[in-house]
Amino acid sequence: MGRAAEEKGEPQKTSSPSASRSPEAVPAKKSGSEARRRWTFLTNHSHVLILLNAEPDLALREIAARVGITERAIQQILSDLEEEGFIEREKVGRRNHYRVKSGHPLRHPIESHCSTADLLALILDHPDAKKNAWL
Repeated sequence: MGRAAEEKGEPQKTSSPSASRSPEAVPAKKSGSEARRRWTFLTNHSHVLILLNAEPDLALREIAARVGITERAIQQILSDLEEEGFIEREKVGRRNHYRVKSGHPLRHPIESHCSTADLLALILDHPDAKKNAWL
């Protein structure tokens, strides 16, 4: 089919069989990081909070490496946690020292009856927590 078919309003054939498929029919190829991305029950905010409670002098780069997100994302999370009163940041020389405020209630209505201390205890007081190289 060529120009004549197009003028009659008939669909024009393409040389590639996948070109005529709708975008929904062709699965998008995922990049390496997207293909490996996995969800977790706890948020990156809680991961950062748990890490800072265990190691309050961690550098931003180390936090990012352990959580598995960018340094910029960690900066935003630290700002969020500090603005909401979950952590206090103190400058010690060229580094930051973080203090997790353990009595602060969690934000979501489903978990608001719990505090940061409850969350930390759930994770860190588990017998296998000391075996976790992540902490």
